[in-house]
Parts: sequence; structure tokens; C-alpha cells
Amino acid sequence: MRSVGILGGMGPEATILLMQKVLGAVTAQDDADHLPLIVHQNPQVPSRIKALLEGGGEDPGPVLAAMAQDLERAGAQALAMPCNTAHHYADAVREASGLPFLDMLELTAAHLAALGAKRIGMLASPATRRVGVFDRVFAAHGLSPVWTGDEDEMLAIIRAVKAGEPMAPLGPRLRGLADAMAGADHWLVACTELSLMTGALEGGPGWTDSLDCLVAGVAEFGFA
Repeated sequence: MRSVGILGGMGPEATILLMQKVLGAVTAQDDADHLPLIVHQNPQVPSRIKALLEGGGEDPGPVLAAMAQDLERAGAQALAMPCNTAHHYADAVREASGLPFLDMLELTAAHLAALGAKRIGMLASPATRRVGVFDRVFAAHGLSPVWTGDEDEMLAIIRAVKAGEPMAPLGPRLRGLADAMAGADHWLVACTELSLMTGALEGGPGWTDSLDCLVAGVAEFGFA
């Protein structure tokens, strides 16, 4: 098995959820059957929302680059980052380390294309739309994003998760945004804060969580 270094803390609960999902992806009889993860849980990564939406925030790129180097020194054999918006800075991570980078965006787009999805309802931070985080990989796979008409509400839900507010009232609000995205043939959970409430999406047109796509990529690399 090969170890994967996780650039985490964006947010902390999402990183823990990734670890839980990686555990769940393995049929284990003993501890040694599980994949080795080296996790850099760094909640001090500068806010992507402040940097990309509000302007004037500190650039997260140098911090992410330093984290990648820390993980390489610690013995990681590949890198993964469970934050969709932070993939705007993926080149800084790649350039800082010679390790393979398990790109959550590419893994997700390939999965959606294999499903036959075309118009993707984006349950994502408004920052991902603002800077076109998914534009290149979606175009390469023939996918078109459908964005919410109420970005303030989407951002409010994400901020509420980060603040530790109860999930029960947030799920129906997320579902309301999803239902309002006319023309979408598939929903994509493209913010790992929202990965904590995917139960609210049951009964819709079908949905994919980008975090699950990253988990599959981590498992494939680890067991290769």
C-alpha cells in the first residue's frame, strides 16, 4: 500500500469526513488492512472566500505549497486536498512538490461523464463560479454547470456549517436551492462542507459528491 498526504483543515469537519470515508472504502480484517494517510489538518489556511469573493484576503497558495512540502517530507507518496474551492490553487501545490496530485475536480468530472450527466446543478461555494474552478475540467468532459440563483443563501449555509450550527435545519435549505436549479439533470455536491448533509438530496434527479470521487481516487492510488 502507498500513503497519501491530505492537505486538510478546509474545513476541519470535511477532512475528518474524508478520513471516515476512506476507512469505509476498505474491507478490513485488521488495522494493517487500512490505507495509510498522513493528514495535515491546518485550519489556519487563509480563507478562500475572503481571497476570492471578498477581495483583499491573504493568498492561500503559499500556505498550501508549504503544506505539500511538509507532507512530502513526512513520507507521503501522493497528495489530495478535500476542498473544491482550494483547487484554484492546485498549481501551487503541484509546483511545490514532485508528488502526484490526486485532482478532485478531474476525478469528479470523469465520474459525471461516465454517468452520462450533462447539465450539472452546482451545490458549491459562489467562489468556485467566480473564478471558474470547474470550467476547464467540465469543458474537457462535455459538462455544463447550472448555478444557483441565490448565492447569498448558498454562502450562508456554508458559513453556518463552518460555524458549527445544527445540520437539521440546514439540509432543507440546501435541498430548496437544489430543486430551484431548473434544467439540471444531475446535482453535484462541490463543497465539502455540504458533504455533511447529502441526506437532504435523496429523491432528487441523482447526485454525486465530489468528496466521494476523491475517496475513490485515494483508494485506487493507495492499493495500486
